[in-house]
Amino acid sequence: MTSTSKVEMSAASSTPANYQVGFGNLFASEAVPGALPQGRNSPQRAPLGLYAELLSGTAFTAPRAENRRTWTYRIRPSAGHPPFKPLEGGLLRTGPFDEVPPPPTQLRWNPFPMPESPTDFIQGLVTIGGNGDAGAQLGIGIHLYLANRSMTRRAFYNVDGEMLIVPQAGRLRVVTELGVLDVAPREICVLPRGIRFSIELPDGTARGYVCENYGASLRLPELGPIGSNGLANARDFLAPVAAFQDVEERWELVAKFAGNLWSTDLDHSPFDVVAWHGNHVPYKYDLAHFMVIGSVSFDHPDPSIYTVLTSPSETAGIANIDFVIFPPRWLVAEDTFRPPWYHRNTMSEYMGLIMGAYDAKAEGFVPGGGSLHNAWSAHGPDADTFERASAANLAPHKLENTMAFMFETRYIVRPTRHAIESPHLQPDYTGCWNGLQRHFAGGAR
Repeated sequence: MTSTSKVEMSAASSTPANYQVGFGNLFASEAVPGALPQGRNSPQRAPLGLYAELLSGTAFTAPRAENRRTWTYRIRPSAGHPPFKPLEGGLLRTGPFDEVPPPPTQLRWNPFPMPESPTDFIQGLVTIGGNGDAGAQLGIGIHLYLANRSMTRRAFYNVDGEMLIVPQAGRLRVVTELGVLDVAPREICVLPRGIRFSIELPDGTARGYVCENYGASLRLPELGPIGSNGLANARDFLAPVAAFQDVEERWELVAKFAGNLWSTDLDHSPFDVVAWHGNHVPYKYDLAHFMVIGSVSFDHPDPSIYTVLTSPSETAGIANIDFVIFPPRWLVAEDTFRPPWYHRNTMSEYMGLIMGAYDAKAEGFVPGGGSLHNAWSAHGPDADTFERASAANLAPHKLENTMAFMFETRYIVRPTRHAIESPHLQPDYTGCWNGLQRHFAGGAR
């Protein structure tokens, strides 16, 4: 038997009308009228012969503001499947990362090529590095995805961490238990722990970045003196509406659990949630909606002013992970070196480029590539960029057709062996600073 709800999974569009608006909201959605119980979460008999199933994204007793949970009303409970069996994980790795010693040297990679053999999103995950420990629920994993095949009758869920997906090339259709997200380059989506999903490729191929967050759930940063408006606004985040599949055919369900992949078979689609309500939900965000704030006098603020989402650590103000973007924006500061200054940070930075050029590098950092500047590793503009910016006419100037991002974390990022030994690692990256000239005009004292 095969049937679907009135919200067809194969025909949902990317228009806001097919989404629910807001960040952290307690959403409610039903694909069939009357499927959502009224007044009780788990009545003795759920409507329409459905099963009630709770997804708890946090401990039951987490503070109300932190609590994440979603009640689902589905055709079959998720518990009905054979035992899981180990599945080969390919180039996917999980913290703790200890394959090779992490070097203090600045690192940069060219884009990894698309696979030649049929490869779906899960098979195409390649780990660049990470930190912390997934079992201890701290730190992150940094991955690329390189895919040329949709996940057909194959679903996935991640117990180790929530997944922040940053497409660089090719659209993604993310089918989840709670509905569908259509995500294009310059958009992002976040898939919470435990949510089952499958990724289809409308363009046939796709490449991008994934931050696997082992720590506290991503949320909007506090705005402090900025006030109530600015950066990413809650109204621009979109959650799916209920859409379900009532399909009785073989599916594979893959779980990422304690650093390993496991597989089991289902005799029906796992996307059979007819109605749901809660706030443990997948969501998407268009980076074009980010309200950039910067200096209108002199100097420029720290890059934290470009934070879209943050996962706090146990130390106030120091993030497990910040997701930061460098979007199109006006530069107007006077008597100011406008590109990022030279710096050494206690935080570690992995950068990726979605499109265009990055204003701190004249060449070598291209869309699909990435760089890693670990804690206290000195970095900044290359020699050509320094000379050009030092002599530039400081008229108002708009950076256009660019989108870079940064995963910034309090912990040292430990690269994987594959990333360190990859032919795509640029052996001459540190040479970009060799041309920096001595300009000191003072005499000896």
